[in-house]
Amino acid sequence: MFKKFIFLLLSIILVFGTFLPQGKSSAASGSLTISSDVVNVRGGPGLSYPLVKIANRGEKYSIVKEKGDWIEIQLSYGKTGWVVNWLVTKETNSKAATAASSTGNKNTVAKANTDQLRVRSGPGTSFRIVGLLNKGQEVTILDQNENWYKITFSFGEGWVARDFLETKTVKQESKQTPASSNSTGIGVVDGDTVNVRQEPSTTSSIIGKLTKGTSVTIYSKQNNWLEIGFSNLKGWVNSEFINTQTGALKDTPKKKLSGINGTVTAGSLSVRSGSSLDTSIIGTVTKGQSFAILEENNNWVKIEYKSGRFGWVAGWYLDKTTANSQSGQAQKESTITILHNGTNIRNEADVQSDVIKLANEGEVFSVKSIVNDWYEVILKNGKTGYVAGWIVSINGTKPQIQKLGAESYLKNKTIVLDPGHGGGDNGTTGANGTLEKNLTLRTARLLYDKLSAAGANVYLTRSNDSFITLPSRASASQSKNADAFISLHYDSNIDRSVRGMTGYYYHLYQKSLAETLYASTIGQTKLIDRGVRIGDFHVIRENSKKAVLLELGYLSNPEEEMTLNSSTFQENAASGLYNGLARFFKNN
Repeated sequence: MFKKFIFLLLSIILVFGTFLPQGKSSAASGSLTISSDVVNVRGGPGLSYPLVKIANRGEKYSIVKEKGDWIEIQLSYGKTGWVVNWLVTKETNSKAATAASSTGNKNTVAKANTDQLRVRSGPGTSFRIVGLLNKGQEVTILDQNENWYKITFSFGEGWVARDFLETKTVKQESKQTPASSNSTGIGVVDGDTVNVRQEPSTTSSIIGKLTKGTSVTIYSKQNNWLEIGFSNLKGWVNSEFINTQTGALKDTPKKKLSGINGTVTAGSLSVRSGSSLDTSIIGTVTKGQSFAILEENNNWVKIEYKSGRFGWVAGWYLDKTTANSQSGQAQKESTITILHNGTNIRNEADVQSDVIKLANEGEVFSVKSIVNDWYEVILKNGKTGYVAGWIVSINGTKPQIQKLGAESYLKNKTIVLDPGHGGGDNGTTGANGTLEKNLTLRTARLLYDKLSAAGANVYLTRSNDSFITLPSRASASQSKNADAFISLHYDSNIDRSVRGMTGYYYHLYQKSLAETLYASTIGQTKLIDRGVRIGDFHVIRENSKKAVLLELGYLSNPEEEMTLNSSTFQENAASGLYNGLARFFKNN
């Protein structure tokens, strides 16, 4: 009997051993080190997943597994997160792996394929311009979606349309800064925002910007211009804005910048935990408040916004002054440079005012004062005029004026995006085989990135091909206390000639949101207008928040299916929804 029992027990163990999970084939095989200043750790291997942590340069994590360009890492308390592989340095335990990695880790870089390429604060043409790239200029890619790359470059982070960047993968060791053997010294930037130009002339193209306190390598001097290098950037700056005294290298941005204050120029300015739009908001300061500037990093400054509490604010919303500005000591004058031919200089700080001069690209004018969003400049005849601050660049102590766009109305709003269907529920199938569940997720991801860049709190009911019940989708709106809930769908009809867009709401309090989003999206996509109406759909009927369901075109129509699948349509649909949300919050 005992032998039979032992035999039976061994048989059970063997059977269960056959079917029990044998472990992940991509189990942890080493560790990695964060190799960029700030890296987003996400809840899954893609941009649409929520941000779960900000990792900093030098931090080490164990590798759980890899998927495409993403690495899953072990966080504290048994949790995991995902990072892109080109922003980390992998370290493996095996000799073979060490030998394989000795050739260098890969970073993804890209090169601009056109001149005056606009870098924007978010993934869309409605976001403000934060810089320009010239043809051939290289940048590092941080994130990407279907139509946009998020990059880091000489004057900060921003987004660029993918069509205008050529990507390549380079080994980390091959990235070189300008050769120090040919340098003549070290300097520190002494102007708040200094233009780096391609040639030693104010009419030369701007290839980057540097902020106060940045250390640079000096290579040569020509008249009153210095050829400098910083990271991968090499160009010319006016010597007036570079401190070349001995020991200047010690004056790094990490030290307190004594004697420099900043006065808030925005109505309400968010204070963040780090020097990036991706970091969390920890406080708010208001227009007119003045703070001592403690550190600078790109266009961000560190302040003590409350007693004993420190954070970072966008430097372009601070009017910077020095403590000795009232003592009679000479201050460097600020100048603006015209960026476009035919720029209007007006009699008053108003777009309706008379034009008194047409200025051309490269012309430089001294700044007398700032009036709202306009610079008052001194003309060659001694008279003054006004130029819109968002279409010129600034050198000196005056702040760069940025014209607020749609993002100002979306900041801190909570928005739930609901990509229809998923998992075993394909939704409708197009005439040529397109699955509705895939297309709704594409649109949602593009919209997610735009809203996140604008500072909104965005949630997806699903971020991958998974099945979510209708009650769960509707309840997400309530649990997140959403300011808006948007359910995205594509339509079908037995009559394949039917085409166009339709908007739905159920409760009267949802009608305004539905009409505003619909009008904006129709205007952007140019689809046939089928109108906004009441729809008895669970996700809006059982929703106590302002909610809308949109059918963004007919997959059953073969021609419209091709249109809906295009990147152009997807970008236009996401932009239309984004702008519609901004318009709704502006008016409500």
